[in-house]
Order: sequence, then structure tokens, then C-alpha cells
Amino acid sequence: MAAMIRVVLPHHLRTLARVGSEVQLELNGEVTQRTILDALETKYPVLRGTMRDHVTHDRRPLVRFFVCGEDLSHQPPDAKLPDAIATAAEPVFIMGAIAGG
Repeated sequence: MAAMIRVVLPHHLRTLARVGSEVQLELNGEVTQRTILDALETKYPVLRGTMRDHVTHDRRPLVRFFVCGEDLSHQPPDAKLPDAIATAAEPVFIMGAIAGG
């Protein structure tokens, strides 16, 4: 079963990929952080390595994933996301965390 999902990217990744604030992706199978990132990197190869490590595929420390108002950054990458994401009722927000002191 294919799902059309919505992803909102931070400004710097939008500029890099030359897209608007929201992109649509078609996913086959489970809707998870991993399948979303796989689809993003396939559709926009320039984004490879920006949100997760090239080799380990671990999330980069300053990248956060928000789903339905919750920070799911530290959830397992293969955990199924809520139906509101799979039905495109809600977008996935990918954000850069701000560091400093």
C-alpha cells in the first residue's frame, strides 16, 4: 500500500534541494522515520548525509523530527508513525536544533 506523505524541511535544506517549504513523498509499506529519510534521499540525492550519517545512517545530533507536535528524534527509526502522517493529514517537520550558550 502506497502512502503520500508531507514533509516540511528547514530553510537550508530547502535551499540545497531547491524545493518549497513542503515536499510530498510516496512511500510503499510502513511509514517510519527511516522510510521517510530513504525516500527523501532518493528523490533529492543532494540531501544525502545532511540529516543522517552516510555510513551508519544514525540521525545527525542537531537534526530533529517532529510528528503531530511531538519530538520523535530519539525514537527507533523503524517505529511506525501515526496514521495522521500516513494519510497526509499532518506533515513531518524536520528541523535543525539550535546550539549555543
